[in-house]
Amino acid sequence: MEKTLNQFTLGEQGVVKSVGGEGKIKRRLFDMGITPGAEIMLRKKAPLGDPIEITVRGYELTLRKTEAACVNMVVASETATTAKESGAK
Repeated sequence: MEKTLNQFTLGEQGVVKSVGGEGKIKRRLFDMGITPGAEIMLRKKAPLGDPIEITVRGYELTLRKTEAACVNMVVASETATTAKESGAK
């Protein structure tokens, strides 16, 4: 299943499919290590849902919901199923 990072629930994991957004936002996300293929886990959400804290490439990162909405993800359970179907081990 595909969804944007801002739609994730606590503890949910996935892989970055693509990064959208305008020039400055996209560049900033790339500079922070959020690139296609990177594995991300949602660690925390603020009481009102903004900001969120994720784990990416072994470190914790805090993003605004508007930034997280630019990150298109494939949920981890689907990633594992797709890998099994393609014969990957």
